[in-house]
Amino acid sequence: MTVNIGRPVPSEHTDAPGGRTGIDKRPVEGPVSVFPPGAPGVGGSGLLGDAVCDLRNHGGEHQAVYAFAREQLDHWEGELGRTLASGVFGENLTTSGVDVDGALIGERWRIGEPGTGPLLEVSAGRIPCRTFAGWLREQGWVKRFMAHAMPGAYLRVIEPGEVRAGDAVQIAHRPEHEVTVSFAFRALTREPALLPRVLAAGDALHPLTRDRALRRTA
Repeated sequence: MTVNIGRPVPSEHTDAPGGRTGIDKRPVEGPVSVFPPGAPGVGGSGLLGDAVCDLRNHGGEHQAVYAFAREQLDHWEGELGRTLASGVFGENLTTSGVDVDGALIGERWRIGEPGTGPLLEVSAGRIPCRTFAGWLREQGWVKRFMAHAMPGAYLRVIEPGEVRAGDAVQIAHRPEHEVTVSFAFRALTREPALLPRVLAAGDALHPLTRDRALRRTA
């Protein structure tokens, strides 16, 4: 696993104040403190020192940490014919050997060692935006990313701690429903008929996902 931190950089593809984005994340050597967003010294991200410039659409309690699988980056390297460094999709954690997109909404991950590593909870998949498309500079990127339906996972911070490169991810809890990150993403994007079924994830759903599902059910 790598831990990736972003610094604000100018972008013409964002509506954030000052026209800057934190999507340019680079691997760092540990340790990096992880807190719920809003804790003293922590901004919109859950990782200390990580920039979130567009607080309207990114960061916050339900999107505190973003994880993406190295295996998916390798897939896109083949599709795009270019090298993709860990962090290039704007992810805080680039995992290896973890089924990120098959994770259940509400699943909890212990990063590193109990007592020092944070406990994180899966909340949603990443919906691609124009900042992401502008950053990758690939024709039709949003449609291609959505069609693949492996968006990576946003996580809440349940217990703070420290993460560092090479930490293991342990599954501490798996809910009893079957709503995965990929399933919820498909429901929100290309297959809205699936939306009523995501309600099985209950209170672990991102509030925006739950609202969309409830409106569809009504």
